[in-house]
Amino acid sequence: MKKSNMLIAQSGGPSMVINQSLVGAVLAARDNPAVGKIYGALHGIQGILDETLIDLRKESRKTLEAVANTPSSALGSVRRKPTAEDCQAIFRVLRKLEIRYFFYIGGNDSAETVHIINEEAVREDYGIGCFHIPKTIDNDLRESDHTPGFGSAARFVACAVRGDDLDNRALGGVKIDVIMGRNAGFLTAAAALARQDPDDGPHLVYLPERPFSIEGFVKDVKAAVKKYRRCVVAVSEGIADKDGTPIIAKFTQEADSHGNVQLSGTGALGDLLATVVKEQAGIKRVRADTFGYLQRSFPGIASATDAMEARLVGVAAVQAAVCDEVSSGSIAIKRRPTKKYAVDFEVVPLRRVAKETRHMPDEFINKAGNNVTQAFLDYARPLVGELPPCARFAQLRD
Repeated sequence: MKKSNMLIAQSGGPSMVINQSLVGAVLAARDNPAVGKIYGALHGIQGILDETLIDLRKESRKTLEAVANTPSSALGSVRRKPTAEDCQAIFRVLRKLEIRYFFYIGGNDSAETVHIINEEAVREDYGIGCFHIPKTIDNDLRESDHTPGFGSAARFVACAVRGDDLDNRALGGVKIDVIMGRNAGFLTAAAALARQDPDDGPHLVYLPERPFSIEGFVKDVKAAVKKYRRCVVAVSEGIADKDGTPIIAKFTQEADSHGNVQLSGTGALGDLLATVVKEQAGIKRVRADTFGYLQRSFPGIASATDAMEARLVGVAAVQAAVCDEVSSGSIAIKRRPTKKYAVDFEVVPLRRVAKETRHMPDEFINKAGNNVTQAFLDYARPLVGELPPCARFAQLRD
């Protein structure tokens, strides 16, 4: 029986565990006698168009395992939405290489890319299996309970905010941390996992799912300072006003090929909010940090659960394509309704994952819209794992 070749690539923002998915898929394919050559495209579909490929069968298992435990996208990434002409060029390369299985690791924009390529392939009756392997620290893919990459980024956020809260406790004042999250507040909400004691920060959490009011923000900060004599704030970069306009959009109009306005890579939002607190709340010591891209590729802090599940979604994609002979789809993580945390992996149609995103459920956000609920903490803790403990003198707890 003639073996079928496969090609795999990575797309969108890197994460701490995206290479686990890559290596999981590659090793599953190498162990399957039906798979022949295994190509990796450098920088996503751009690498296919440029024919910049590597042979992943040549890499030793030791190297693959080391790469799996390394953050960021080992094959390089891209943000490019394919046109019909791109698809034709891609098909020419895939046919030349005799590719039967195509795997693309990424978020909702990457799922849209796979969906576009798959639709063109169906129209041309080109018998290729197209699969999306999920990844996004934003945790906003539809159909999945959670997404590989989120647990590790959430762990980074929780650890960073816990440290930031200790810093703020020592010096006082107001500290504002701006955290990634365009339309979904999951990652910013993870800051709440930093709390150990009732007076720990973050004392306020603002998410894109609720309209952001400068007046309400100042009022909340003043109330927190009165109660705690200090205030730590976690705020999503994607917060928007009542009309849905992102606050940061006033400072930038840069957008990618999928139409997304750039939110990260600037400290403008933090500076704006810090200035507002100083001027309108009359608080002298106000500081702001933008976590930015640090949340995506920080070594040594990956969640064990996240790493394991990232590996398994890669395996599940190869299983679906090669063994189960499914023609296309996206791998979704489904949480079992059991007391003990457990998940299953399912193949769902690409159209149900592509482009559109999901948001934080209402039950995860408090009524005032400035904090999270216990339901969110219960949801997130198994994904993040235990955090490093921090202690205080007992006499200072009162």
